[in-house]
Amino acid sequence: MTLAQKLGKLLLERKQTVTAAESCTGGLICAAITDISGSSDWFGRGFVAYANQAKIEMLGVSEAMLQVYGAVSEPVARAMATGACRAAKADWAVAVSGIAGPTGGSVEKPVGTIWLAWVGPGVDESELCHFKGGRAEVREQTVQHALARLVELIGGQA
Repeated sequence: MTLAQKLGKLLLERKQTVTAAESCTGGLICAAITDISGSSDWFGRGFVAYANQAKIEMLGVSEAMLQVYGAVSEPVARAMATGACRAAKADWAVAVSGIAGPTGGSVEKPVGTIWLAWVGPGVDESELCHFKGGRAEVREQTVQHALARLVELIGGQA
């Protein structure tokens, strides 16, 4: 059973829904979810907010927050998750913003730097990850980690 299948099973059991707000993964989380037949029962929409303007317009991330912290930051990932949850009227959201490479990295935020955030009933969590590999590998590791933690968080609910 894939992580997305496990996610769907948990959400169906709880009669809950999920959404995703993605930057560097460009819709790969949504693709993993919609690969599952019947996922429309627990996934209505997702958001690919690659550009900062998209984060502002679609997810309600403030321009000031982007200027102060940058797109690849904990506050922005958290705001993306909260904004996606609100916009999709979903119970759960996962958001990712990072530098998949091969360009775009810096000393402070090297390639592979990814901020993830999850929100849901009683949950507001974020995590900084540093993944290794090329662009495709960084993106795939991000998707797998995003879904795995979401499954853990939902599975831990009473």
